[in-house]
Amino acid sequence: MDAIGIDIGGTKIAGAVVTELGEIIAEDRVATDARDSEAIVDAVVAMIEKLSDGRDIHSAGVAAPGFIDAAQSIVYYTPNIPWREEPLRDILAKRLDLDITIDNDANAAGWAEFRFGAGRLVSDMTMLTIGTGVGGAIVTRDKLFRGGFGAGAELGHMRIVPDGLPCGCGARGCIEQYGSGRALLRMANAIADVGGIGQALARVRDQKGSLSGGDLSTLIVDGDPGACQALRELGHWLGQACASLSAVLDPQLFVFGGGVAVAGELLLEPIRESYLANLPARGYHPEPEFVIAELVNDAGVVGAADLARLHLQST
Repeated sequence: MDAIGIDIGGTKIAGAVVTELGEIIAEDRVATDARDSEAIVDAVVAMIEKLSDGRDIHSAGVAAPGFIDAAQSIVYYTPNIPWREEPLRDILAKRLDLDITIDNDANAAGWAEFRFGAGRLVSDMTMLTIGTGVGGAIVTRDKLFRGGFGAGAELGHMRIVPDGLPCGCGARGCIEQYGSGRALLRMANAIADVGGIGQALARVRDQKGSLSGGDLSTLIVDGDPGACQALRELGHWLGQACASLSAVLDPQLFVFGGGVAVAGELLLEPIRESYLANLPARGYHPEPEFVIAELVNDAGVVGAADLARLHLQST
């Protein structure tokens, strides 16, 4: 049974018709204004109607950034869209003759990797998405972990540095401030300020006025020592976070997605090193694997569709 998956981002909405095997057979994408919540709802409805036209579709899943309740119905809070206690499932269900589910976007992406991507051969997986911020998803005993109120697995806001850098969530020392794309840029700029191995970073910054993620990616691929050192620092903090997560969750697999994960083994190597250096009681139980996500930009829509299909089957 095919299902529709919708992934709402800050600037765009992506949608797809997805088969039971996780294959995309039709897709769509539109730009959105995150400040206009009504326009976003209208765009989601229009996209679902377009994708379902002429097809035997019975369910649609919507992935949104922020806190979603355990019933997959209400958006408690999302940082970039003015939704507060928004009964999004009911709003969409009134306009669409389909079974609707709502889920966190990182949960949807993580579920897609577990079902059809890097985690398909394990039962316990933890995923970290390393983009502008840090998102997370946890699968344990083949089930997606949401927590008692639905807002669990906010791994980016696990605190790893007491009284550390201030985070947008209001706390200090969150992994998002040390293991995200923004953190990588901050580290690269600090290395550029010192000179030495940061000369190429400083030169690009002077030419362009600032460093971008694309600039860093190019320098990392070229093996620039300053850019690679910034990536190693990022990997150090992520590995330390994984050691703490492992002590609680004991996953068989850590999966890394998001824009920074395109660095591949260059990112995974320092993560593994730091993980082992910070792992409690090392050597007394099996160690997890560390891999890069496989589904990349399709994970959100594939996961949202599969979660919608499973919800319909369970009702």
